[in-house]
Amino acid sequence: MGRIPVLDVGPSVQEGRWPAKAVVGEAVPVRATVFREGHDAVGATAVLVGPDGVDRACARMVDIAPGLDRFEARLVPDEPGAWGLRVEGWSDPYGTWSHDAAIKVAAGIDVELMFAEGILVLTRAAALEGLPDLACQAFADAITALRDTARPADVRLAAALAAPVRSALAAHPLRDFVSPSRTYPLTVDRPLALAGAWYEMFPRSEGAVFDPELKQWRSGTFATAARRLPAIAAMGFDVLYLTPIHPIGTTYRKGRNNSLTTAPGDPGSPYAIGSADGGHDAIHPELGTFDDFDDFVGAARDNGLEIAIDLALQCSPDHPWVTEHPEWFTTRADGTIAYAENPPKKYQDIYPVNFDNDPAGIYAEVRRVVQVWIDHGVTAFRVDNPHTKPLEFWEWLLADVRAAHPDVLFLAEAFTRPAMMATLARIGFHQSYTYFTWRTTKVELEEYLTEVSGEDGSFMRPSFWPTTHDILPPYLQTGGVAGFAIRAVLAATGSPTWGIYSGYELVENVPRPGVEEQIDNEKYEFKPRDWARADTIGISTLLTRLNELRRAHPALQQLRDLQVHPTSDDGLLCFSKHVAAEQSPTGHADTVIVVVNLDPHAPHEGVISLDLEALGLPADGSAGGALFAAHDELSGATYAWGDRPFVRLDPHVQCAHLIHVRTP
Repeated sequence: MGRIPVLDVGPSVQEGRWPAKAVVGEAVPVRATVFREGHDAVGATAVLVGPDGVDRACARMVDIAPGLDRFEARLVPDEPGAWGLRVEGWSDPYGTWSHDAAIKVAAGIDVELMFAEGILVLTRAAALEGLPDLACQAFADAITALRDTARPADVRLAAALAAPVRSALAAHPLRDFVSPSRTYPLTVDRPLALAGAWYEMFPRSEGAVFDPELKQWRSGTFATAARRLPAIAAMGFDVLYLTPIHPIGTTYRKGRNNSLTTAPGDPGSPYAIGSADGGHDAIHPELGTFDDFDDFVGAARDNGLEIAIDLALQCSPDHPWVTEHPEWFTTRADGTIAYAENPPKKYQDIYPVNFDNDPAGIYAEVRRVVQVWIDHGVTAFRVDNPHTKPLEFWEWLLADVRAAHPDVLFLAEAFTRPAMMATLARIGFHQSYTYFTWRTTKVELEEYLTEVSGEDGSFMRPSFWPTTHDILPPYLQTGGVAGFAIRAVLAATGSPTWGIYSGYELVENVPRPGVEEQIDNEKYEFKPRDWARADTIGISTLLTRLNELRRAHPALQQLRDLQVHPTSDDGLLCFSKHVAAEQSPTGHADTVIVVVNLDPHAPHEGVISLDLEALGLPADGSAGGALFAAHDELSGATYAWGDRPFVRLDPHVQCAHLIHVRTP
């Protein structure tokens, strides 16, 4: 334990069983409980240990919960790799003396004795190595004052408690009985692991053409899909995610809207992977060749986009694995291979992989497949249903890929039980889909935003998606254009990583009866779109502006410390994000307040109760008084706001304020 107990060190995951997470440039909140016996003062120092094992940064921690001995400091890693963090607790002789001296001198008790002890403490402080001239001068002046019996006692004491002395000791503390915690692991990734905008596309739909003679569709290709890249990039997206691009099986192929009956030309679900043309390491012939894919990846990079592909570890009955490795599947009592089921639903076109029969063989093959795509320029994988595969497999795969390719990212598509979602994040997934899709009320959103930006942020990076190709939630089925705008604002500002499914710009909101998914689901058919309509609807303009603001504001690129602010109307949600100047990559503080009308059908108005301290503002202004200029980044208007501003938002005019806090 050490002389000074240091407990509850964070961020840590299961007491260091797995690394906590951060990215380059992120201000990591290091926290610990530090205390000691008796009444002497204690202090604490947070230390970041670089990948080379050398202490890279340290900061004196501050007491963030007086009376509970909870300390915090923010440290910023500056390169990717396997870092560490520790907390050093120590006895604070100056803190003990200054506390006691203030009480005794004011009461006239042991005045000269207290001054003599203060001289000893400050003399020790002045002897510390590496002190700047200003600190040396501050200590010398204080010692001189304490020795000057001609001055009044309160003046002598004031000199020893003056701001220059306290500042010098804050930066260069006098530390006794230094007691370090153990070093906890911290994995530091590139910034895209935390903050980025994803755009999902079915490449076969881009450029798909209906042949009137054959009365069926002809697939789009990588070449035709590449024509869409400039528009996606112009909207400010960082990652283009492609649904599976592999050959599709024909056995039990699904027709339109998941029908068991297939019409001529129906392309089938790209998640029924594998045919005579190959499996997970092959490209559907109608999309093109590997040379065509390489050209597509190159064009994406030219437009500032990275490519992510689906990693869906399942097979059609026609996949080469079925004949080459039948032991990789489950054989039923009647000798048939078990297809996927979620009773009463049946997915006859998909065989799940059984990891129990030959784990070593499956592990090696999946790793080989992943490497094929990395070698062709893929830098991220959206993993389909990872919660249906063994956790020990993912732990191994993610660690093995990270060791060889630390820039490659994995997004877990796991809409599942909380324990599984959290554990997938703990064992190495960089990001995770979330329950945001179904959180729509003020109470639900306040609770969820607080949850994902809190302690869980040390291991689980949420990716907010209003819809996916499989999910069209009820809110968006009935919310119209305003509903799509509201959810885009919430997703883009509530989490550093967010994404949309192609067609969001066109407000595609007609459900297939009885299910939470779109009618004429693109998973089962070609779906070319008239993108010119997006400009008329206006959502693409909003998406572009949101991504511009995300790049412009460091506050919107971080996860931790989101603060919810109460509103007087249940239709209004308000939260803020703040980055202090010393933790901002720009060197300037950045504060953004988001106010959203959650009702897509009617205007709402009310008063916001702002926590000024959370905004980095002084909290001593008069109630309701103008304390700062509130510049709305969406409308361009600027308001004079105090701690209780009034807002009114009409969702059909402007569904949200995105306020940049401007101070003199």
